[in-house]
Amino acid sequence: MRNKLLVLLLLLTTFSFAQKTTFKIKYSEPLAVFIFLQNLSENYPENVFKTEFQKSKYNTDYYKNIISKFDKLTIDYSYRFEEFPYGSKKGVQTEDLLKKNLIETENINEFKLRSNGIIPNKTLSDLAQCISDFTPIYNELIYNPNKEKFEKQLEEIIKYSTEHQIENYFEMGLLFYNSNWDNAIPFNIAFYPLPNSKGFTAQAFCNNFISAIQTDLKSYKVLFSVMLHETFHIIYDEESLEVKTEIDSYFRESKSKYSNYAYQIMNEALATSLGNGYVFEQLDGKIDTQDWYNKKYINLIAKQIYPLVKEYIDQKKSIDKNFIDNYIKIYEVNFPNWINELDNIMTYRYVISENEKDFTTINQMFRYRSRTEYEDQITESSIEKMQKTPLTKVIIISKNNTEKLKLVKSKFPALKNWQFKADKEFAEKIFLEDKSQLIIVNQKNSTLETLFKLIK
Repeated sequence: MRNKLLVLLLLLTTFSFAQKTTFKIKYSEPLAVFIFLQNLSENYPENVFKTEFQKSKYNTDYYKNIISKFDKLTIDYSYRFEEFPYGSKKGVQTEDLLKKNLIETENINEFKLRSNGIIPNKTLSDLAQCISDFTPIYNELIYNPNKEKFEKQLEEIIKYSTEHQIENYFEMGLLFYNSNWDNAIPFNIAFYPLPNSKGFTAQAFCNNFISAIQTDLKSYKVLFSVMLHETFHIIYDEESLEVKTEIDSYFRESKSKYSNYAYQIMNEALATSLGNGYVFEQLDGKIDTQDWYNKKYINLIAKQIYPLVKEYIDQKKSIDKNFIDNYIKIYEVNFPNWINELDNIMTYRYVISENEKDFTTINQMFRYRSRTEYEDQITESSIEKMQKTPLTKVIIISKNNTEKLKLVKSKFPALKNWQFKADKEFAEKIFLEDKSQLIIVNQKNSTLETLFKLIK
């Protein structure tokens, strides 16, 4: 009966429109079990899935060994699209491809066939076995107790999506971003239940959006505005090389010293302004007066650029040089101090240190990060590699201080007249010609946290 219902739901959720992308909303059991296993890992914080498992009869050494085996599988490899401007296109993550295949296949054998070649065969076989072993456990502990509520929710979500023509916002995003999408490729949306929770999760990748929804969720406007926020990241990512190169040139050629950090935050700012701003307003009938994003910088810039974004949407215009110039100006006029605030500029960082513990410390000090690179050798080549990126550049020197400081000075023209005392601790911030900040930390005995407090 359950399988028949799911087939019926799948049929109901395929709504095609002429020349438009097809949206499919479904429940994916294999994906749900995969995420269930991830949440049972010792590396994951306490969560509702872990709570249900720990108090169940399955909390035994036998099943904990399966969880441990799953946890040790290496499934996340990646590669970049090197021809695109740095940071403008997300690299491929094999874990995303595996989740995509879990959603788009009907059983584990089909998943293995589809996923062959993405990760080593032994790893794939072990992963599939772990999912198979935990499928009945997931159903007993999570799905079946919430089945009635969840399947009713799924019907309501499908109805809401149809009534509000959610796919139109996808088309709007394609036009705004001047992006590309092959209409033969459907956009798959997979939901799964999240019991005893006050919120929902959201993630988008490839041609998929996935979300765990609380079983008492009643209002879907926030859910769909967040869903489209994440979807707009995909649309931005799918801009052509030509479009991305043009946008990159607009920022690079800008005379504003704020252009680099305005560029770094743009992807998140636009997705927030479009999804949490425009889409929410259309669904609710009025603009959301609460925060649109839980990070100050993104929330404030997204709201500030909203009139500009809305103007382009209303006029059915794509991002162009005029848009970028106005966007940079908004950043410059309204947030002139942001390029000096560590909480902002350390979101996009390239750190070189010969003490690997520093990377952990930096991550603890600046937990929110959008783009990061780490290098454990201070050499001419590592500095040159760093210089090719627009990220905030952090060099931490804790040994061979005189030699390393001389090397750093020789590699940055902005340091031509810079004077230092290698036997003294310091932390300094210098604005570079590429409009990024360079932070140099000379460490002797003080902690990294103490030295960072010296930065003005």
